[in-house]
Amino acid sequence: MIDIEDIMVHESTVILEVLKIIDKSSKQLAIVVDQNRKLLGTISDGDIRRALLNEIPLTDTVKEVYFKTPTVANINDSREKIIDLCIAKKIHQIPVVANDGSLLGLEILDELISKQSKPNKVILMVGGLGTRLRPLTDKVPKPMLHVGGKPILETIIENFLSYGFSNIVLCVNYKSQIIQDYFGDGSRFGVKIDYIFEEKRMGTAGALSLLETKPNEPFFVMNGDLLTNVNFEYLLNFHLENSATATMCVREYDFQVPFGVVEIDHGKIKSIKEKPIHNFFVSAGIYMLSPSVLSSIPNDEFYDMPTLFEKILELNQNLISFPIREYWLDIGRIEEFEKANEEYETVFNA
Repeated sequence: MIDIEDIMVHESTVILEVLKIIDKSSKQLAIVVDQNRKLLGTISDGDIRRALLNEIPLTDTVKEVYFKTPTVANINDSREKIIDLCIAKKIHQIPVVANDGSLLGLEILDELISKQSKPNKVILMVGGLGTRLRPLTDKVPKPMLHVGGKPILETIIENFLSYGFSNIVLCVNYKSQIIQDYFGDGSRFGVKIDYIFEEKRMGTAGALSLLETKPNEPFFVMNGDLLTNVNFEYLLNFHLENSATATMCVREYDFQVPFGVVEIDHGKIKSIKEKPIHNFFVSAGIYMLSPSVLSSIPNDEFYDMPTLFEKILELNQNLISFPIREYWLDIGRIEEFEKANEEYETVFNA
């Protein structure tokens, strides 16, 4: 997203001052916010020109001039959705807001269309046995199962590439040659692919100790059996803006108890709740890690991601969550594999 600190104004800002801000900036508009940084609207050169035509003096405030119902993008919107929204509304800039309406940044259509490659590594865990998907995985590793006419892993790589992340590392084990034969060095897919070979089970975090070249920038870690259209660029920005050591993507999960739950206090029934629904946040299998976390991972040992996050908590470092509202599906069982194929066209090719 584009930084917007230099184009934020308030309702009390005079029109002449806003005009100077717009002329000075390359963004072609100013964004009106309240004292809590909540988005109120936008004001462009055209809005000011219309005000002048209506004989509103430049010494007035923008309160009666700015556009109060702008089209906005949500922090969880995918890049493709934002592009489609800009094209449909015939706009070239779109403010991005959080779920509470607070302003986060600005997306510009031209820059969305021509994304530059970013240096952040994308480390994909693709060495699992896929036991629960047998017999489908008897001869093919799970990430190579076809969903939407192509391997799951290919869709994952394409999604990262769409946000400019082309530096891919594949942690392989089970039937790794099939993955290597298909993807090679990645050039055919517009990315650069390196491989980590796990000779034994290392866990999601343990495999990171095998990296030959340690990342200098925050890097992604993701399970290779997920289908999602999460905005990876927003995830990176969120991680950086919060100065996080580690960011875990989380997914809301509902669980309904199939019985009436009885609350008892010293043998007396206090209440009865019939089949209550409990809400949890669960790990979505997508992480953003700063390079410093690598020092907490033991060499050549099994070390799972929850263990790493517990270690980070013990060290009192900044550990945050990134809630996923976009499409997300963990393809761990046959029924989820079938569901993924049913939904793929609607989600990824709509």
